[in-house]
Amino acid sequence: MSQIIILPILLPLASAVVMMFFWKSVAVHRVLNVAGTAMLFVVSLVILANVLSKGILSLQVGGWAAPFGISMVADLVSAIMLVATALIGFTTALYSLGTIDEKREHYFFYPLLQLLLMGINGAFLTGDVFNLYVWFEVTLISSFVLLVLGGTPEQLEGAIKYVTLNLLSSTIFLAAVGILYGIAGTLNMADLAVRVPLLDHRELLSVVAVLFMITFGVKAAIFPLFFWLPASYHTPPVAVSAIFAGLLTKVGVYAIMRFFTTIFNHDDAAFIYQFLLIASAFTMVVGVLGAAAQYDLRKLLSFHIISQIGYMIFALAIQSPLAIAGALFYIVHNIIAKTNLFYVSGAIKRLKGSYDLKEIGGIYRFYPLLGLLFLVPALGLAGIPPLSGFWAKFVVIKAGLEAEHYLLVGVALLVSLLTLFSMIKIWNEAFWKDDPRGSNNIVDEDYTHIGSTKKVMMFAPIVVLSAITVVFGLWFEPFFDLASRAANQLLDTGLYIQSVIGVKS
Repeated sequence: MSQIIILPILLPLASAVVMMFFWKSVAVHRVLNVAGTAMLFVVSLVILANVLSKGILSLQVGGWAAPFGISMVADLVSAIMLVATALIGFTTALYSLGTIDEKREHYFFYPLLQLLLMGINGAFLTGDVFNLYVWFEVTLISSFVLLVLGGTPEQLEGAIKYVTLNLLSSTIFLAAVGILYGIAGTLNMADLAVRVPLLDHRELLSVVAVLFMITFGVKAAIFPLFFWLPASYHTPPVAVSAIFAGLLTKVGVYAIMRFFTTIFNHDDAAFIYQFLLIASAFTMVVGVLGAAAQYDLRKLLSFHIISQIGYMIFALAIQSPLAIAGALFYIVHNIIAKTNLFYVSGAIKRLKGSYDLKEIGGIYRFYPLLGLLFLVPALGLAGIPPLSGFWAKFVVIKAGLEAEHYLLVGVALLVSLLTLFSMIKIWNEAFWKDDPRGSNNIVDEDYTHIGSTKKVMMFAPIVVLSAITVVFGLWFEPFFDLASRAANQLLDTGLYIQSVIGVKS
């Protein structure tokens, strides 16, 4: 049954390849994109169910025994991230049907989306450090092309900033991989977990840990390595912005979580955890202040990505089982809520023709359902009960108090209030105030010309993700129990090692 864990990589790849045989038919691309992501969602749920019932699944690609071959590993953390990725992939596939123009569709938007999902899934499933680098590059290439698709000057400017810093981080990553292989003689994560504590070159190992931290810090957009994100995420079509906002930075957070529990433990990299604590506070504060200063809706939401990453990093730095469980629950909550807010921003743009909060208004009077759908992820992001964001922040705050990081807890609570201020700002400007153009019923011409099917495809994902945010809040306990099991499994490196290479640590 372990062979099933290769499917989250093969399915998107197969979907992209088949689309290329029908490169002239956008209609076929649309069907294959939705079908492929739906199948991916089902497969990810099956993988999660198998990991829950049978424990960690590992696959040695090509039949070469670990640590000599390519290892694919699915533990509970990986499986949960696969489900979240597949959910966002499926909803984005639907949302794209209502928002992506035909020009971009003809430029292979849908195959690129599938390749992006393949790269993300590969990063979550790999048990090998070098292959993590490979999957990062697959993700970077596909995301870069999606970013520039359309070729507007704003997109090109944002893409240059995006790719420059990410290529630099990839170079640092590759250097770190080379040094690590030179001193450890292996790149298999399970094998590294056995060998790293026994290595003599502790100073050099610390250098490697710093290099990995810089690499993953760029990918996760933590302070002070976040500048590329708000300069680029607002430039592509909103469907692209949404999947970027939901998933890309979380790959970096996942890598930090995986490396600094499985490979480098607290004794090996205590200074990294101290850095993460400090960086988490600055990440939260800088992100939320940047958001508060914005009136472009997508720029505002982009800065909030940074702010929310700070909470995840804070929890990871604490390293207690409660904190890791809180971090994982927070990641999933944020993936859903943040993606949904970008979906809502796209609907606002369709209705009012602008992302500028100063130029729009009056939406709630004529479209109250959209207002209510906005409030669910917005208040969830701010941590208002009983939505999922309240429980996510509650667990992180509780873990911080137990670890006696009182100053950082105070920062987290203050940032939560400022997040609420930003969400109220969007509500007042876009939904509540009168339209500054003189009529509350102004609807952008672009919206009036799209068909009812496209409108359904645009709003259905917003409804689905809003419902999940509510369900996660009202039925918090079973989802948190799952996160707690995943955290305990992640912290039990011996179980991971035994599952991959059959050696008890």
